[in-house]
Amino acid sequence: MRQKQNKSKATILYALLALCLLVFAPMTANAQNKIAYFSYDEALKSMPEYVTAQKNISSLRSKYSAEMKRAEDEFNNKYEEFLDGQHDFAPLILQKRQAELQELMQKNIAFKAEAERLLAQAEKDAMASVKEKMSTALQNIGKQRGYAVILNTDSDACPYIDTTIADNITTIVKDALR
Repeated sequence: MRQKQNKSKATILYALLALCLLVFAPMTANAQNKIAYFSYDEALKSMPEYVTAQKNISSLRSKYSAEMKRAEDEFNNKYEEFLDGQHDFAPLILQKRQAELQELMQKNIAFKAEAERLLAQAEKDAMASVKEKMSTALQNIGKQRGYAVILNTDSDACPYIDTTIADNITTIVKDALR
């Protein structure tokens, strides 16, 4: 029984060793695998499409902000009128004005939430084509130059890169995106 267990363990170990060899052998045998790195943010911000998208989003954000400010001012004016006249209002008029203020506040809150959702969607939509262009450029550069891996160095994702082994292609990517 023990001999059977030992054979089973040995078989598993040999299988794991064979699997490791299959996975790592191509990596070590193929010395021509090249590595590149670049700053995604720097390349992205150099794109004319990115600049245009950011201007459009900023313009839309300004329009929504202006409307929210107008609605807030309208609410504040009505609230001040309410405070000034609340002592003179009949109970029914007081209730009506309170309900109007409550409804106006709810509409403003709903508008703000919808504006934020629409801004997020507009940004996502505007950046989709920009990111697609970046992805296509990276794939083309990787294929043309024979890179096995292209790393993004932003946000300290790669704290150390041996520059004798890996190529900095930030300028190449930026040029491809213009």
